[in-house]
Amino acid sequence: MIADDITEQLAAALDRDDAIALLRAAIGRESITGHEANFVSLLHAEMQSRGIENVRVAEFLPGRPNVWGERKGAGGGKRLQFIGHTDTVHVDGWREHWAGTEREDPFGAHVIDGQIWGRGSGDLKAGICTSLAALSLLDKAGIRLKGDLAFAYVGDEESGQPGTGISAGVKDYVARIEAGEVARPDFVVYTEPTRLAVYPAQIGFFITDITITGKSAYFGVPELGKDALKASHAVMSALWKHSDEIAARAEHPLIGRGFLLITGLTGGGFIAVPEECTLSLIRKLLPGESLGDAAQEMEAVIRGAIGDPDIKVAISYPAGRDHEVGGSAAEIDPDLPAVSMLCASVAKAMAGRGELQGAPFWSETPFFVNRLNIPAVYCAPGDIRNCHTFEEHVEIDEYLAGIVAFASFMARYCGVAE
Repeated sequence: MIADDITEQLAAALDRDDAIALLRAAIGRESITGHEANFVSLLHAEMQSRGIENVRVAEFLPGRPNVWGERKGAGGGKRLQFIGHTDTVHVDGWREHWAGTEREDPFGAHVIDGQIWGRGSGDLKAGICTSLAALSLLDKAGIRLKGDLAFAYVGDEESGQPGTGISAGVKDYVARIEAGEVARPDFVVYTEPTRLAVYPAQIGFFITDITITGKSAYFGVPELGKDALKASHAVMSALWKHSDEIAARAEHPLIGRGFLLITGLTGGGFIAVPEECTLSLIRKLLPGESLGDAAQEMEAVIRGAIGDPDIKVAISYPAGRDHEVGGSAAEIDPDLPAVSMLCASVAKAMAGRGELQGAPFWSETPFFVNRLNIPAVYCAPGDIRNCHTFEEHVEIDEYLAGIVAFASFMARYCGVAE
């Protein structure tokens, strides 16, 4: 039986100094995509010291490890999984931006005006540390669970570094669940930053690079060439119209409308008819939309806009995730008891938090929701709006409330042993 005042009991038992020291140490381990091992070594030690059992480290690619483990309960409860990615985006320009200030070191984890600053603070080391500190909080409060807790921290989620960012870490982990090497959870919390909202739905996406090749000609006789820039203009106009049509089709209550956004154009450069142009775009998909169908539809729009057989088009998809062209959208029933329970746990820990919202980003719950048919949500401290920027930081009060909320949810979902 869980006491009605468990939130107050947990808040009173929270070791603030330990929790803050854990997050500062995590930020201090540079783990830009490809360098996950720097952070995993710390996590391995922390997991063992906090009483997580069967802690394992295994490489998903050479020199790039995942780490996972569990806390077995007394029996008779459900298995709850916490997972997050260990890698962060780069810090290019950070030191120059903050030169001469206390924020200059991107891994300094400085405490400034009630906030902890640094690369990876929000995305998503606060979430990882929240899950670990929540377990320690349960132990400090003398609460033993019936169900099992699982913890997994995986690499290769972020894009941006050459040859990385294909979710290789989580692919390795879910394959171990499929093979029976890791026990199958009943519910998953992925610790992407949500400002302690609960996200039961997320967008899908694909990124497309389009190369349009014509024929160069001296500017004085343009009729001898095939203008790739002019063809690109026609393609962009058609794509913008296509985006409007996509947006008009449907609106999801949590993640809004789909669309297509052109993100880059390069071409020309000589005093001549431009021979080659490249376009880049990203397509947002709603749950239920097929990545393959959406890509085929877009390609038909592109080829139809050119209409000249002498102008060639090459189309590629550089960001395959759980699908060869991109990442699938995902959603679960927002009325599931576990979702309501998590929302309530957060709301009790911090006023004004715990709302149901949708993820305006893509991360790795589709590997659980779509591939394994296991319900999963995003929830953690941190604000996605300052992640990947020079402003990345986490509010300490939100982080500490998240620890209490996670510990309360662990107890409510897994059950407390008498």
